[in-house]
Amino acid sequence: MRRRAAVSVSGMNALSRWMQHTMNARMNRKIRRGQGKFMGMDVLILHTSGRRSGQPRETPVTWFADGSDARLLVASGGGRRNPDWYANLMAKPEQASIELPGQDAAAVTPRELDGADRAQAWQRIIELQPRYAKYQSKSDREYPVVRLIPR
Repeated sequence: MRRRAAVSVSGMNALSRWMQHTMNARMNRKIRRGQGKFMGMDVLILHTSGRRSGQPRETPVTWFADGSDARLLVASGGGRRNPDWYANLMAKPEQASIELPGQDAAAVTPRELDGADRAQAWQRIIELQPRYAKYQSKSDREYPVVRLIPR
């Protein structure tokens, strides 16, 4: 009887990370060409620095308008835990910037919302994209909402 080779968790993790990196790079190219939509949602490139490595990171993320020039981000990360971009953003907020479709990077100040501010922003988000309410209902944690304010 022949045994099947076990697939290591780290091997699957490496494949998953490679796929994510490849898809992010493709989306970033589209955004830089002025195409800032994904599944009907607006997308920007979030520039952060790795919280441990200090290396620059560029992550495409969906965003929602919030008043004049501010943008709202939801740190859903697939439900189980906060995404890496969120941890990097909050660890080194002074290094944050964003690229909107076809524009140069602009510095922003991130502010995590709580209480009434978060509730109001969340209501706006789920009115625009009801799928976020569905994602949230499947998670044991409350998704952070971050306001990006131009500097």
